[in-house]
Amino acid sequence: MIHIYVDSDACPVKPEVIRVAKRYGLAVTFVSNSWMKLPEEWGATLKVVEGAFDAADDWIVERVTKDDIVVTTDIPLVHRCMKAGARVIGVQGRLFTDENIGNILATRDLLHVLRGSGDNLGGPAPFQKEDRSRFLQGLDQIIQDIKNTKK
Repeated sequence: MIHIYVDSDACPVKPEVIRVAKRYGLAVTFVSNSWMKLPEEWGATLKVVEGAFDAADDWIVERVTKDDIVVTTDIPLVHRCMKAGARVIGVQGRLFTDENIGNILATRDLLHVLRGSGDNLGGPAPFQKEDRSRFLQGLDQIIQDIKNTKK
């Protein structure tokens, strides 16, 4: 069975994940460093992981299996989950693949170096209505792809 894990501390698409999971009858675990209120209309679970900075990431990676889905914007977590065989989607609908993860990691590392040298690069663009739509389409696409490969 497909399981969706959500790196949920700063996730703006929690209701969308629940809506899609409910439609397909999938299990969802929101993983966080602190307690948060979840929408009550679906039986999603919340796992609060205390401890080190990456404790929630480590918890996800230890449990994720082939064809599970992870929702995150944390690029190192993306890479770790993909190595475990999971499908990964960003909150703006970006599908992470073997073909694009190398460039994404390299860009992340370059930006880290530039920020360290004092360059002000700004932050991510504000989350938009179109991002929600792309996320819903991408999550649906991943689920359909997984179901089609299991036939």
